[in-house]
Amino acid sequence: MSLSSRFAGFRAPLVIAALLLSATSAHALPSYARQTEQECVSCHVGAIGPQLTPYGQKFKIGGYTDGKIADWGIPLSAHIIAGATHTNKDQDGPAAENFKSNDNVAIQEVSGFVGGKLSDHVGTFSQVTLSGIEQRVGWDNIDVRYARELKFGTTDAVLGVSLNNSPTVQDPFNTVGVWAYPYTSSDLGFGAPSNALLTGENALYGLGQNVLGLTGYAFIADSVYAELGGYRRLNGNTLSRLGAGRDSAVPLTGFTPYYRLAYTKDFNHQNLSLGLIGLNSSFKPEDGGGAKDKFKDIGLDASYQFLGTRKHIGTVNAAYIREKQTLDYTLAEGGADHRSQTLKSYNLNAAYYFMNTYGATVGLFGSKGNEDATLYADNRLARPNTTGTTVQLDWTPTGKESFTGPAWLNYRLALQYTAFSKYDGAKSDYDGTGRKASDNNTLFLYLWSAL
Repeated sequence: MSLSSRFAGFRAPLVIAALLLSATSAHALPSYARQTEQECVSCHVGAIGPQLTPYGQKFKIGGYTDGKIADWGIPLSAHIIAGATHTNKDQDGPAAENFKSNDNVAIQEVSGFVGGKLSDHVGTFSQVTLSGIEQRVGWDNIDVRYARELKFGTTDAVLGVSLNNSPTVQDPFNTVGVWAYPYTSSDLGFGAPSNALLTGENALYGLGQNVLGLTGYAFIADSVYAELGGYRRLNGNTLSRLGAGRDSAVPLTGFTPYYRLAYTKDFNHQNLSLGLIGLNSSFKPEDGGGAKDKFKDIGLDASYQFLGTRKHIGTVNAAYIREKQTLDYTLAEGGADHRSQTLKSYNLNAAYYFMNTYGATVGLFGSKGNEDATLYADNRLARPNTTGTTVQLDWTPTGKESFTGPAWLNYRLALQYTAFSKYDGAKSDYDGTGRKASDNNTLFLYLWSAL
């Protein structure tokens, strides 16, 4: 099936997206840069997000309100991610509906944003996405904030609240969860098959864009960041109206607490952050009687940035999440052999950028859990253990004063390779059919354009 025929029936959303692109391209830079009158490199390492500099972190904590309100009242932006995906060995079936088992080319997503200052104290990062893989339009990452600068004696502080739809989407340090490396990846390749809830979907549930949460935070003396709040489920009817799909609803019960504590220090040319993060979730499917599945996630993260004179830039990010699972419902329904499970996940990456233009990043990732022949029935060793390396080379000539092309054009061209040393518990024959972990290695060539 041709690429054009895959998008038959989606001409109206594409026309809307095209109009949005044309509307924003008449202005110099994406909405945050237009608002602050700063180049993209002021907020982002490598000139395109989401890895934030100290200035970018403070802009987010300040509620996206630094600078002026857009002349036309609504701060609009857009981006497109398109790419080609190749895996070492063909997948057992199509990579997705209407795609081949290998060597796929796709417009992965077209997103429109309301991103920036709405009033003196209210700002937003609100994303609507047309998925070229799932062929649907729906809400994506949402973070609406109210923030105020205050002074307690001689101590400066920022107090704020965030209304958002994914745990960690509001986090300013971008080391865990939604904004962690790799910052984008192929939807037609392979990733870790099971992870902690804080880092993505695990074997049973996923929270991203299926919940709505409110958190309050304080940033004190440009050093201490504390956040506390929680999430509640959205029902199938609401998710259907938002374009996420009725089936994506999760049986989250009650209030799900989320907490975050971090210390950060800006040394002008260097920046260091250390943090603690956690989430406690409980799930109760309607047919489960009184039985629940409970998840307690707690993690540690750290980040170091060397910014120098912005000629040579280096960053190191690390995160470790430990998830304690108590699976009363899943055990009662015959979906697991053991009530108590533990899943551990890590993500370590280092990047180098020259002139915020030429970048190279190497990341190590992994997850490790208990053996359970029923919960992990689709792999030979009955373990979720997966480890690998993701390497990315990228070129981002835009978003800085040295770029001599059209001021409205921002893009990144990148080559990303994910290599698995272990997949679902084994290096070879992990699923009993002879498939090796390295068969899932994924090469992704993509263009990311923001306007």
